Amino acid sequence: MTAAITAPDTGTETTGTTTVSERAVRRIAAQAAREVAGVEPDVTVQAAMSGERAELTVRLPIRYPLPVAGVTEECRRHVVHRAHELAGVIVTGVDIVVTALVPESRTAAARSGRRVR
Repeated sequence: MTAAITAPDTGTETTGTTTVSERAVRRIAAQAAREVAGVEPDVTVQAAMSGERAELTVRLPIRYPLPVAGVTEECRRHVVHRAHELAGVIVTGVDIVVTALVPESRTAAARSGRRVR
């Protein structure tokens, strides 16, 4: 499904619609989630589109010991904002599933390329 967005009248003669695919919305939402401090890179998103509106399910790992409630609330707010800012989509709901709590030692090791035992 895609979202058709009608541009506001700017006084020009060119009119039309912009269509944003469900895949694009999923990718924008996943990248937005990754931009939040404490969210690890392995993010997946499902989107249910209805016109310009989207319901999202975001599956993500969170860095431990950061507060899960704080990270997920910031993630929800940021995903809604960025989806509207970048795609013009109105996000009506964001369900977040925390798939893992990743210890800080593992995230530091992954960034450095070391293995943690």
